[in-house]
Amino acid sequence: MRFWRILMLTGVGLAAFAVPNLRAEERPNFVVILCDDLGWGDLASYGHPHIKTPNLDRLAVEGMRLTSFYSAAPVCSPSRVGLLTGRNPNRAGVYDWIPHVEQRNQSGKASRALVHMRKEEVTLPQVLQKAGYATALSGKWHCNADFNTAGQPQPGEAGFDHWFATQNNAAPSHENPVNYVRNGNEVGPLEGYSCQLAAREAIDWIEALPKEKPFFLYLAFHEPHEPVASPPELVKGYEGIARNEDEAEYFANVENMDRAVGELMATLDRLKLAENTVVVFSSDNGPETLNRYRASNRSYGTPGPLRGMKLWTTEAGCRVPGIVRWPAKIKPGQVSDEAVSSLDFLPSFASLAGASLPEGLALDGADMMAALNGGKVAREKPLFWIYFNALNEQRVAMREGDWKILAKLNGGKLPTVSNVTEGSAAKVRQAVLTDFSLFEIAKDQGEERDLAQEQPDKLKEMQGKLEAAYRELTGSMFVWPDVD
Repeated sequence: MRFWRILMLTGVGLAAFAVPNLRAEERPNFVVILCDDLGWGDLASYGHPHIKTPNLDRLAVEGMRLTSFYSAAPVCSPSRVGLLTGRNPNRAGVYDWIPHVEQRNQSGKASRALVHMRKEEVTLPQVLQKAGYATALSGKWHCNADFNTAGQPQPGEAGFDHWFATQNNAAPSHENPVNYVRNGNEVGPLEGYSCQLAAREAIDWIEALPKEKPFFLYLAFHEPHEPVASPPELVKGYEGIARNEDEAEYFANVENMDRAVGELMATLDRLKLAENTVVVFSSDNGPETLNRYRASNRSYGTPGPLRGMKLWTTEAGCRVPGIVRWPAKIKPGQVSDEAVSSLDFLPSFASLAGASLPEGLALDGADMMAALNGGKVAREKPLFWIYFNALNEQRVAMREGDWKILAKLNGGKLPTVSNVTEGSAAKVRQAVLTDFSLFEIAKDQGEERDLAQEQPDKLKEMQGKLEAAYRELTGSMFVWPDVD
Protein backbone atom coordinates (compact mmCIF):
# COMPACT_ATOMS: atom_id res chain seq x y z
CA MET A 1 0.00 0.00 0.00
CA ARG A 2 2.81 2.43 0.88
CA PHE A 3 4.59 1.60 -2.37
CA TRP A 4 1.69 2.47 -4.68
CA ARG A 5 0.94 5.60 -2.67
CA ILE A 6 4.49 6.81 -3.22
CA LEU A 7 4.28 6.01 -6.94
CA MET A 8 0.97 7.82 -7.23
CA LEU A 9 2.14 10.90 -5.40
CA THR A 10 5.37 11.04 -7.40
CA GLY A 11 3.60 10.79 -10.75
CA VAL A 12 0.75 13.19 -10.10
CA GLY A 13 2.82 16.33 -10.46
CA LEU A 14 4.29 15.39 -13.83
CA ALA A 15 1.18 16.38 -15.80
CA ALA A 16 0.28 19.40 -13.68
CA PHE A 17 0.43 22.96 -14.87
CA ALA A 18 -0.90 26.22 -13.52
CA VAL A 19 -4.37 27.26 -14.66
CA PRO A 20 -4.65 31.03 -15.09
CA ASN A 21 -7.46 33.06 -13.53
CA LEU A 22 -8.34 30.37 -10.99
CA ARG A 23 -6.72 29.94 -7.59
CA ALA A 24 -6.30 26.39 -6.36
CA GLU A 25 -8.83 26.88 -3.57
CA GLU A 26 -11.44 28.03 -6.11
CA ARG A 27 -11.23 24.89 -8.22
CA PRO A 28 -13.57 22.18 -6.97
CA ASN A 29 -12.80 18.52 -6.59
CA PHE A 30 -14.98 16.12 -8.57
CA VAL A 31 -16.38 12.75 -7.50
CA VAL A 32 -18.51 10.70 -9.88
CA ILE A 33 -20.17 7.70 -8.26
CA LEU A 34 -21.67 5.34 -10.82
CA CYS A 35 -23.80 2.27 -10.08
CA ASP A 36 -24.32 -0.64 -12.45
CA ASP A 37 -27.93 -1.48 -13.47
CA LEU A 38 -29.52 0.65 -10.75
CA GLY A 39 -33.07 1.54 -11.72
CA TRP A 40 -34.70 4.98 -11.54
CA GLY A 41 -36.96 3.71 -8.77
CA ASP A 42 -34.39 1.82 -6.68
CA LEU A 43 -33.62 4.52 -4.10
CA ALA A 44 -35.76 5.66 -1.20
CA SER A 45 -35.46 9.25 -2.44
CA TYR A 46 -36.90 8.11 -5.78
CA GLY A 47 -39.83 6.36 -4.18
CA HIS A 48 -38.74 2.81 -3.44
CA PRO A 49 -40.98 1.58 -0.60
CA HIS A 50 -38.51 -0.83 1.02
CA ILE A 51 -34.83 -0.32 0.14
CA LYS A 52 -32.94 1.65 2.80
CA THR A 53 -30.58 4.25 1.33
CA PRO A 54 -30.01 6.78 4.15
CA ASN A 55 -26.66 8.05 2.86
CA LEU A 56 -27.95 8.76 -0.62
CA ASP A 57 -31.10 10.26 0.88
CA ARG A 58 -28.85 12.62 2.82
CA LEU A 59 -26.88 13.40 -0.33
CA ALA A 60 -30.13 14.38 -2.06
CA VAL A 61 -31.26 16.54 0.87
CA GLU A 62 -27.91 18.32 0.97
CA GLY A 63 -27.84 18.82 -2.79
CA MET A 64 -30.13 18.46 -5.79
CA ARG A 65 -32.12 15.51 -7.05
CA LEU A 66 -32.36 15.36 -10.84
CA THR A 67 -35.51 13.56 -11.95
CA SER A 68 -34.65 13.71 -15.67
CA PHE A 69 -31.07 12.52 -15.56
CA TYR A 70 -29.98 10.39 -18.54
CA SER A 71 -27.14 7.97 -19.19
CA ALA A 72 -25.38 8.05 -22.55
CA ALA A 73 -26.71 4.61 -23.51
CA PRO A 74 -29.07 1.90 -22.21
CA VAL A 75 -26.19 -0.55 -21.64
CA CYS A 76 -22.92 -0.44 -19.74
CA SER A 77 -19.86 -0.05 -21.99
CA PRO A 78 -21.19 2.66 -24.32
CA SER A 79 -22.69 4.47 -21.35
CA ARG A 80 -19.29 4.60 -19.65
CA VAL A 81 -17.49 5.70 -22.80
CA GLY A 82 -20.04 8.49 -23.22
CA LEU A 83 -19.54 9.62 -19.63
CA LEU A 84 -15.75 9.73 -20.01
CA THR A 85 -15.67 11.46 -23.41
CA GLY A 86 -18.73 13.73 -23.45
CA ARG A 87 -19.49 12.23 -26.87
CA ASN A 88 -22.20 9.90 -28.12
CA PRO A 89 -20.58 6.46 -27.72
CA ASN A 90 -21.56 5.45 -31.28
CA ARG A 91 -19.26 8.24 -32.44
CA ALA A 92 -16.44 6.48 -30.56
CA GLY A 93 -17.30 3.07 -32.04
CA VAL A 94 -18.70 1.54 -28.84
CA TYR A 95 -22.20 0.27 -29.62
CA ASP A 96 -22.88 -2.42 -27.02
CA TRP A 97 -21.39 -4.04 -23.95
CA ILE A 98 -17.81 -5.25 -24.53
CA PRO A 99 -17.11 -8.96 -24.00
CA HIS A 100 -13.70 -9.93 -22.67
CA VAL A 101 -11.18 -10.72 -25.38
CA GLU A 102 -11.26 -14.39 -24.36
CA GLN A 103 -14.82 -14.54 -25.66
CA ARG A 104 -13.67 -13.72 -29.22
CA ASN A 105 -14.35 -17.25 -30.44
CA GLN A 106 -17.95 -17.25 -29.32
CA SER A 107 -20.46 -16.86 -32.11
CA GLY A 108 -20.90 -13.25 -33.20
CA LYS A 109 -18.28 -11.82 -30.84
CA ALA A 110 -15.10 -11.95 -32.93
CA SER A 111 -15.18 -8.31 -34.04
CA ARG A 112 -16.37 -7.22 -30.61
CA ALA A 113 -13.06 -8.39 -29.14
CA LEU A 114 -11.51 -5.46 -31.01
CA VAL A 115 -13.77 -2.90 -29.35
CA HIS A 116 -12.28 -0.41 -26.91
CA MET A 117 -12.24 3.28 -26.11
CA ARG A 118 -9.57 4.27 -28.59
CA LYS A 119 -6.55 6.37 -27.68
CA GLU A 120 -7.78 9.07 -30.07
CA GLU A 121 -10.66 9.87 -27.72
CA VAL A 122 -10.17 12.80 -25.36
CA THR A 123 -11.32 11.83 -21.89
CA LEU A 124 -12.48 13.73 -18.84
CA PRO A 125 -9.59 12.52 -16.64
CA GLN A 126 -7.10 13.52 -19.34
CA VAL A 127 -8.57 17.02 -19.50
CA LEU A 128 -8.48 17.44 -15.73
CA GLN A 129 -5.08 15.78 -15.41
CA LYS A 130 -3.59 18.36 -17.77
CA ALA A 131 -5.20 21.07 -15.66
CA GLY A 132 -3.30 19.86 -12.60
CA TYR A 133 -5.81 17.44 -11.09
CA ALA A 134 -4.99 14.09 -9.55
CA THR A 135 -7.20 11.41 -11.11
CA ALA A 136 -8.31 7.94 -10.04
CA LEU A 137 -10.65 5.13 -11.09
CA SER A 138 -11.86 2.62 -8.54
CA GLY A 139 -14.26 -0.15 -9.55
CA LYS A 140 -15.60 -1.23 -12.93
CA TRP A 141 -13.80 -0.18 -16.13
CA HIS A 142 -15.50 -2.02 -19.04
CA CYS A 143 -14.12 0.27 -21.75
CA ASN A 144 -12.05 -2.37 -23.54
CA ALA A 145 -12.04 -6.08 -24.39
CA ASP A 146 -8.32 -6.74 -23.91
CA PHE A 147 -7.95 -5.75 -20.27
CA ASN A 148 -4.63 -5.18 -18.56
CA THR A 149 -2.46 -5.87 -21.60
CA ALA A 150 -0.58 -3.75 -24.08
CA GLY A 151 -3.08 -4.75 -26.77
CA GLN A 152 -5.55 -1.94 -26.07
CA PRO A 153 -5.50 1.32 -24.08
CA GLN A 154 -5.94 0.79 -20.34
CA PRO A 155 -7.29 3.16 -17.65
CA GLY A 156 -3.86 4.74 -17.17
CA GLU A 157 -3.73 5.70 -20.84
CA ALA A 158 -7.21 7.21 -20.50
CA GLY A 159 -5.90 9.69 -17.95
CA PHE A 160 -6.11 7.93 -14.59
CA ASP A 161 -3.04 8.41 -12.38
CA HIS A 162 -4.23 5.57 -10.19
CA TRP A 163 -6.62 2.75 -11.07
CA PHE A 164 -8.03 -0.20 -9.20
CA ALA A 165 -10.41 -1.97 -11.53
CA THR A 166 -11.95 -5.00 -13.19
CA GLN A 167 -12.68 -5.37 -16.89
CA ASN A 168 -16.39 -6.06 -16.34
CA ASN A 169 -18.09 -7.67 -13.33
CA ALA A 170 -16.58 -8.50 -9.98
CA ALA A 171 -15.88 -12.24 -9.96
CA PRO A 172 -16.94 -14.70 -8.81
CA SER A 173 -19.45 -12.29 -7.27
CA HIS A 174 -19.49 -9.07 -5.27
CA GLU A 175 -18.24 -11.02 -2.25
CA ASN A 176 -14.49 -11.69 -2.03
CA PRO A 177 -13.65 -10.82 -5.66
CA VAL A 178 -10.46 -12.19 -7.19
CA ASN A 179 -10.18 -10.17 -10.41
CA TYR A 180 -9.18 -6.65 -9.36
CA VAL A 181 -6.09 -5.08 -10.94
CA ARG A 182 -4.20 -2.15 -9.42
CA ASN A 183 -2.15 -0.05 -11.84
CA GLY A 184 -1.48 -3.06 -14.07
CA ASN A 185 -0.77 -5.53 -11.26
CA GLU A 186 -3.22 -8.30 -10.42
CA VAL A 187 -4.29 -7.95 -6.79
CA GLY A 188 -5.50 -11.52 -6.25
CA PRO A 189 -8.19 -12.70 -3.81
CA LEU A 190 -9.70 -9.97 -1.62
CA GLU A 191 -11.95 -10.21 1.42
CA GLY A 192 -15.09 -8.15 1.59
CA TYR A 193 -17.72 -6.82 -0.77
CA SER A 194 -16.78 -5.08 -3.98
CA CYS A 195 -18.48 -1.75 -3.22
CA GLN A 196 -16.65 -1.41 0.10
CA LEU A 197 -13.35 -2.50 -1.46
CA ALA A 198 -13.71 0.09 -4.23
CA ALA A 199 -14.73 2.81 -1.77
CA ARG A 200 -11.88 2.07 0.61
CA GLU A 201 -9.35 2.15 -2.24
CA ALA A 202 -10.72 5.55 -3.19
CA ILE A 203 -10.54 6.73 0.43
CA ASP A 204 -6.91 5.61 0.77
CA TRP A 205 -6.08 7.45 -2.44
CA ILE A 206 -7.75 10.68 -1.32
CA GLU A 207 -6.09 10.52 2.09
CA ALA A 208 -2.67 10.21 0.46
CA LEU A 209 -3.06 13.33 -1.68
CA PRO A 210 -1.50 16.64 -0.72
CA LYS A 211 -4.20 18.85 0.78
CA GLU A 212 -3.80 21.51 -1.88
CA LYS A 213 -4.14 19.01 -4.76
CA PRO A 214 -7.49 19.12 -6.59
CA PHE A 215 -8.74 15.69 -7.60
CA PHE A 216 -11.15 13.77 -9.82
CA LEU A 217 -12.41 10.42 -8.55
CA TYR A 218 -14.47 8.02 -10.66
CA LEU A 219 -15.95 5.46 -8.27
CA ALA A 220 -17.69 2.84 -10.42
CA PHE A 221 -19.54 0.29 -8.32
CA HIS A 222 -20.41 -3.17 -9.64
CA GLU A 223 -23.59 -3.17 -7.59
CA PRO A 224 -26.39 -4.06 -8.18
CA HIS A 225 -25.42 -5.89 -11.41
CA GLU A 226 -25.40 -9.67 -11.20
CA PRO A 227 -23.82 -11.80 -9.80
CA VAL A 228 -25.32 -10.18 -6.70
CA ALA A 229 -23.93 -11.02 -3.27
CA SER A 230 -24.87 -9.14 -0.10
CA PRO A 231 -24.05 -9.24 3.63
CA PRO A 232 -26.31 -11.79 5.38
CA GLU A 233 -27.29 -9.33 8.10
CA LEU A 234 -28.61 -6.89 5.48
CA VAL A 235 -30.46 -9.65 3.63
CA LYS A 236 -32.08 -10.72 6.89
CA GLY A 237 -33.40 -7.20 7.37
CA TYR A 238 -35.66 -7.66 4.34
CA GLU A 239 -37.19 -10.97 5.44
CA GLY A 240 -40.95 -10.61 5.46
CA ILE A 241 -40.68 -7.50 3.28
CA ALA A 242 -39.21 -8.92 0.09
CA ARG A 243 -41.21 -11.50 -1.83
CA ASN A 244 -38.41 -14.05 -1.72
CA GLU A 245 -34.75 -14.44 -0.77
CA ASP A 246 -33.52 -13.36 -4.20
CA GLU A 247 -35.40 -10.07 -3.93
CA ALA A 248 -34.06 -9.62 -0.39
CA GLU A 249 -30.56 -10.13 -1.80
CA TYR A 250 -31.15 -7.36 -4.33
CA PHE A 251 -32.57 -4.95 -1.76
CA ALA A 252 -29.60 -5.64 0.52
CA ASN A 253 -27.20 -5.16 -2.38
CA VAL A 254 -28.43 -1.62 -2.97
CA GLU A 255 -28.31 -0.88 0.76
CA ASN A 256 -24.75 -2.20 0.95
CA MET A 257 -23.75 0.11 -1.90
CA ASP A 258 -25.37 2.98 0.03
CA ARG A 259 -23.16 2.10 3.01
CA ALA A 260 -20.08 2.40 0.80
CA VAL A 261 -21.24 5.84 -0.34
CA GLY A 262 -21.60 6.77 3.32
CA GLU A 263 -18.00 5.74 4.03
CA LEU A 264 -16.73 7.97 1.24
CA MET A 265 -18.89 10.95 2.23
CA ALA A 266 -17.77 10.62 5.85
CA THR A 267 -14.17 10.78 4.66
CA LEU A 268 -14.79 13.97 2.67
CA ASP A 269 -16.40 15.48 5.77
CA ARG A 270 -13.56 14.38 8.06
CA LEU A 271 -10.90 15.77 5.73
CA LYS A 272 -12.88 19.01 5.35
CA LEU A 273 -13.14 18.49 1.61
CA ALA A 274 -16.92 18.27 1.30
CA GLU A 275 -17.61 22.00 0.93
CA ASN A 276 -15.82 22.37 -2.38
CA THR A 277 -16.28 18.89 -3.82
CA VAL A 278 -18.83 18.27 -6.57
CA VAL A 279 -20.31 14.81 -5.95
CA VAL A 280 -22.48 13.28 -8.65
CA PHE A 281 -24.27 9.98 -8.14
CA SER A 282 -25.98 8.04 -10.92
CA SER A 283 -26.27 4.73 -12.81
CA ASP A 284 -24.87 3.51 -16.12
CA ASN A 285 -28.31 2.44 -17.39
CA GLY A 286 -31.70 1.24 -16.21
CA PRO A 287 -32.47 -1.95 -14.28
CA GLU A 288 -31.95 -5.47 -15.58
CA THR A 289 -35.01 -7.54 -16.47
CA LEU A 290 -35.62 -10.36 -14.00
CA ASN A 291 -34.49 -13.75 -15.38
CA ARG A 292 -33.55 -12.30 -18.79
CA TYR A 293 -30.55 -14.62 -18.68
CA ARG A 294 -29.71 -17.59 -16.50
CA ALA A 295 -27.86 -15.76 -13.71
CA SER A 296 -30.24 -12.80 -13.40
CA ASN A 297 -32.54 -14.36 -10.81
CA ARG A 298 -31.75 -11.58 -8.30
CA SER A 299 -32.36 -8.71 -10.73
CA TYR A 300 -35.28 -7.11 -8.91
CA GLY A 301 -34.52 -3.52 -9.93
CA THR A 302 -37.41 -1.20 -10.66
CA PRO A 303 -37.83 1.52 -13.29
CA GLY A 304 -40.43 3.27 -11.16
CA PRO A 305 -43.05 4.87 -13.43
CA LEU A 306 -40.87 4.65 -16.55
CA ARG A 307 -41.45 2.38 -19.55
CA GLY A 308 -39.07 -0.47 -20.40
CA MET A 309 -35.87 -1.64 -18.73
CA LYS A 310 -32.15 -1.87 -19.46
CA LEU A 311 -31.45 -2.41 -23.20
CA TRP A 312 -34.52 -0.36 -24.17
CA THR A 313 -34.48 3.09 -25.79
CA THR A 314 -37.62 4.02 -23.89
CA GLU A 315 -37.22 6.08 -20.72
CA ALA A 316 -36.32 3.28 -18.31
CA GLY A 317 -33.34 2.25 -20.41
CA CYS A 318 -31.50 5.57 -20.08
CA ARG A 319 -33.33 7.66 -17.48
CA VAL A 320 -31.64 6.93 -14.18
CA PRO A 321 -31.23 8.41 -10.69
CA GLY A 322 -29.17 11.59 -10.57
CA ILE A 323 -28.02 13.37 -7.41
CA VAL A 324 -25.54 16.26 -7.25
CA ARG A 325 -24.10 17.84 -4.10
CA TRP A 326 -21.75 20.82 -3.98
CA PRO A 327 -22.25 22.71 -0.70
CA ALA A 328 -20.18 25.68 -1.85
CA LYS A 329 -22.46 26.43 -4.80
CA ILE A 330 -25.66 24.35 -4.84
CA LYS A 331 -28.53 25.30 -2.59
CA PRO A 332 -29.62 22.17 -0.67
CA GLY A 333 -32.95 20.41 -0.96
CA GLN A 334 -33.67 21.19 -4.59
CA VAL A 335 -35.38 18.98 -7.16
CA SER A 336 -35.00 19.64 -10.88
CA ASP A 337 -36.72 18.02 -13.83
CA GLU A 338 -34.38 19.66 -16.35
CA ALA A 339 -32.88 17.09 -18.74
CA VAL A 340 -29.25 16.45 -17.77
CA SER A 341 -26.92 13.76 -19.13
CA SER A 342 -23.68 12.05 -18.19
CA LEU A 343 -22.44 13.48 -21.51
CA ASP A 344 -22.50 16.83 -19.73
CA PHE A 345 -19.80 15.95 -17.19
CA LEU A 346 -16.80 16.69 -19.41
CA PRO A 347 -17.81 20.17 -20.59
CA SER A 348 -19.16 21.10 -17.15
CA PHE A 349 -16.17 19.92 -15.11
CA ALA A 350 -13.69 21.36 -17.60
CA SER A 351 -15.34 24.75 -17.29
CA LEU A 352 -15.34 24.65 -13.49
CA ALA A 353 -11.70 23.54 -13.42
CA GLY A 354 -10.56 26.21 -15.86
CA ALA A 355 -9.31 23.42 -18.12
CA SER A 356 -8.67 23.83 -21.81
CA LEU A 357 -10.30 21.58 -24.41
CA PRO A 358 -8.61 20.62 -27.68
CA GLU A 359 -9.60 22.85 -30.55
CA GLY A 360 -12.26 21.27 -32.73
CA LEU A 361 -13.30 18.64 -30.17
CA ALA A 362 -16.88 17.67 -31.11
CA LEU A 363 -18.85 17.15 -27.92
CA ASP A 364 -22.44 15.98 -27.60
CA GLY A 365 -22.84 17.12 -24.00
CA ALA A 366 -23.41 20.64 -22.69
CA ASP A 367 -22.52 22.66 -19.60
CA MET A 368 -25.08 21.52 -17.04
CA MET A 369 -24.34 24.14 -14.39
CA ALA A 370 -27.41 26.21 -15.25
CA ALA A 371 -29.61 23.26 -14.25
CA LEU A 372 -27.84 23.06 -10.90
CA ASN A 373 -28.83 26.65 -10.30
CA GLY A 374 -32.47 26.07 -11.18
CA GLY A 375 -32.19 27.10 -14.82
CA LYS A 376 -32.20 25.53 -18.28
CA VAL A 377 -29.31 23.80 -20.01
CA ALA A 378 -28.42 25.48 -23.30
CA ARG A 379 -28.01 22.57 -25.69
CA GLU A 380 -26.73 22.89 -29.22
CA LYS A 381 -27.64 19.24 -29.83
CA PRO A 382 -30.63 17.27 -28.55
CA LEU A 383 -30.01 14.21 -26.37
CA PHE A 384 -29.87 11.33 -28.83
CA TRP A 385 -29.62 7.55 -28.58
CA ILE A 386 -29.14 4.82 -31.18
CA TYR A 387 -28.96 1.31 -29.78
CA PHE A 388 -28.86 -1.15 -32.67
CA ASN A 389 -29.29 -4.14 -30.34
CA ALA A 390 -32.27 -2.79 -28.39
CA LEU A 391 -34.94 -5.13 -27.03
CA ASN A 392 -37.68 -2.75 -28.14
CA GLU A 393 -38.28 -2.21 -31.85
CA GLN A 394 -37.83 1.57 -31.81
CA ARG A 395 -34.06 1.62 -31.57
CA VAL A 396 -33.61 5.35 -32.17
CA ALA A 397 -34.69 8.01 -29.66
CA MET A 398 -34.21 11.73 -29.13
CA ARG A 399 -35.20 14.18 -26.42
CA GLU A 400 -35.32 17.90 -27.06
CA GLY A 401 -36.78 20.12 -24.39
CA ASP A 402 -40.14 18.79 -23.26
CA TRP A 403 -40.47 16.35 -26.17
CA LYS A 404 -39.22 12.89 -27.08
CA ILE A 405 -39.44 11.00 -30.36
CA LEU A 406 -38.69 7.35 -31.12
CA ALA A 407 -38.42 5.50 -34.44
CA LYS A 408 -37.90 2.05 -35.93
CA LEU A 409 -35.26 1.30 -38.55
CA ASN A 410 -36.63 -0.07 -41.82
CA GLY A 411 -39.95 -0.75 -40.15
CA GLY A 412 -38.22 -2.83 -37.50
CA LYS A 413 -36.67 -5.13 -40.11
CA LEU A 414 -33.05 -4.00 -39.82
CA PRO A 415 -31.28 -6.92 -38.12
CA THR A 416 -29.98 -6.24 -34.64
CA VAL A 417 -26.34 -5.20 -34.58
CA SER A 418 -24.04 -5.51 -31.55
CA ASN A 419 -21.07 -3.94 -33.33
CA VAL A 420 -20.85 -1.85 -36.49
CA THR A 421 -18.19 -3.24 -38.81
CA GLU A 422 -17.18 -2.70 -42.42
CA GLY A 423 -19.67 -5.37 -43.39
CA SER A 424 -22.68 -3.79 -41.64
CA ALA A 425 -21.92 -0.05 -41.78
CA ALA A 426 -23.60 0.59 -45.15
CA LYS A 427 -26.86 -1.04 -44.09
CA VAL A 428 -26.88 0.96 -40.87
CA ARG A 429 -26.19 4.23 -42.65
CA GLN A 430 -28.80 3.60 -45.33
CA ALA A 431 -31.53 2.55 -42.89
CA VAL A 432 -34.81 4.47 -43.13
CA LEU A 433 -36.42 5.82 -39.97
CA THR A 434 -40.06 4.75 -39.72
CA ASP A 435 -42.96 4.21 -37.29
CA PHE A 436 -42.47 7.35 -35.21
CA SER A 437 -43.86 7.86 -31.71
CA LEU A 438 -44.03 11.28 -30.08
CA PHE A 439 -44.37 12.04 -26.38
CA GLU A 440 -44.53 15.25 -24.38
CA ILE A 441 -42.10 13.66 -21.98
CA ALA A 442 -42.08 16.51 -19.47
CA LYS A 443 -45.74 15.71 -18.71
CA ASP A 444 -45.72 12.01 -19.62
CA GLN A 445 -42.62 10.36 -18.19
CA GLY A 446 -44.22 6.92 -18.58
CA GLU A 447 -44.61 7.41 -22.37
CA GLU A 448 -48.26 6.45 -22.12
CA ARG A 449 -49.79 8.81 -24.71
CA ASP A 450 -48.38 8.80 -28.23
CA LEU A 451 -49.10 12.23 -29.73
CA ALA A 452 -47.81 11.50 -33.24
CA GLN A 453 -51.30 11.78 -34.74
CA GLU A 454 -52.51 14.64 -32.54
CA GLN A 455 -49.46 16.87 -33.05
CA PRO A 456 -48.54 16.64 -36.78
CA ASP A 457 -46.57 19.89 -36.84
CA LYS A 458 -44.52 18.95 -33.80
CA LEU A 459 -44.03 15.46 -35.23
CA LYS A 460 -42.71 16.89 -38.49
CA GLU A 461 -40.31 19.17 -36.63
CA MET A 462 -38.99 16.42 -34.38
CA GLN A 463 -38.85 13.90 -37.21
CA GLY A 464 -36.65 16.22 -39.25
CA LYS A 465 -34.27 16.73 -36.35
CA LEU A 466 -34.17 13.00 -35.58
CA GLU A 467 -33.36 12.09 -39.16
CA ALA A 468 -30.65 14.75 -39.36
CA ALA A 469 -29.10 13.54 -36.11
CA TYR A 470 -29.17 9.94 -37.32
CA ARG A 471 -27.43 10.78 -40.60
CA GLU A 472 -24.80 12.91 -38.91
CA LEU A 473 -23.98 10.37 -36.22
CA THR A 474 -23.92 7.28 -38.44
CA GLY A 475 -21.87 9.22 -40.96
CA SER A 476 -19.19 10.02 -38.39
CA MET A 477 -19.28 6.85 -36.26
CA PHE A 478 -16.12 4.75 -35.98
CA VAL A 479 -16.41 1.47 -37.89
CA TRP A 480 -14.46 -1.66 -36.89
CA PRO A 481 -12.95 -4.14 -39.36
CA ASP A 482 -14.61 -7.51 -39.83
CA VAL A 483 -12.89 -10.46 -38.18
CA ASP A 484 -13.29 -14.03 -39.37
